[in-house]
Amino acid sequence: MAEITAGMVKELREKTDAPMMECKKALTEAGGDMAKAEEILRVKLGNKATKAATRVAAEGVVGMYLAADGKLGAVVEVNSETDFVAKNDEFIALAKGCAELVATKNPADVAALAALPMGEGTVESTRAALVGKIGENMTIRRFVRIAAEGKLASYVHGGSKIGVLVDVTGGDDQLAKDIAMHIAASKPKSLDASGVPAELLDTERRIAIEKARESGKPEAMLEKIAEGTVQKYLKDVTLLGQVFVKAEDGKQTIEQLLKAKGAKINGFTLYIVGEGIEKKVSDFAAEVAEQAAAAAAAKK
Repeated sequence: MAEITAGMVKELREKTDAPMMECKKALTEAGGDMAKAEEILRVKLGNKATKAATRVAAEGVVGMYLAADGKLGAVVEVNSETDFVAKNDEFIALAKGCAELVATKNPADVAALAALPMGEGTVESTRAALVGKIGENMTIRRFVRIAAEGKLASYVHGGSKIGVLVDVTGGDDQLAKDIAMHIAASKPKSLDASGVPAELLDTERRIAIEKARESGKPEAMLEKIAEGTVQKYLKDVTLLGQVFVKAEDGKQTIEQLLKAKGAKINGFTLYIVGEGIEKKVSDFAAEVAEQAAAAAAAKK
């Protein structure tokens, strides 16, 4: 059996926010498999063990560009080490400048973007100069360029921590803006069920079956319960299935709203700064204690 270390228990706790002993039990049951242990915790603790899915760990900003006619747009994520730098005007200007270059020059990847002209040099030389001036590392992480089928609407929220571009055909500008704001608030994973990875659905199905089994439900009902859970999950994570955040009746879905307005969403991009990045969180007290212990040992 794989050794369950304190570090593994700590990592699982940071990912799930579950109690230490529950994390250790889950890791033991999973034979040290971190992903399997997370799944076990979700069966036992429900959505309490989903902290890692929504935690944003890195700092930075989302740079946005939208052409005046709404036919072309781009969104870029640029990361920094601290939130202090993320509020720097020159750092924000770098992100916006990169977004405009992505839209107008259509680079193939981040390396190609870095080589494009900017100011008196290139994007890379501008970035490097800013690093030298501020004294903190910063990186261009990712970008998306969209040539709209209909018309683009954009929305930036939370001090440029969240950026949305949505391509809408039909309706009006207010509808498109409302949908962009909805996406920022509700954070859908995809437009519809076809865009949700099969492995996510399989995971939800397995968890639903195990939870139902542990609660004593008959085996014959497990598949039906699991299918109901999956369908609810799809409503929660797909844009068309979500209830519109501004719905007056609290029931109208985005799909129903679009039908009422004679509109269609062709696609959307949602960037959340730091999504998928884990940042080391230092324990200052532990760090001081460790240094003191090392100093004491060195004197012996």
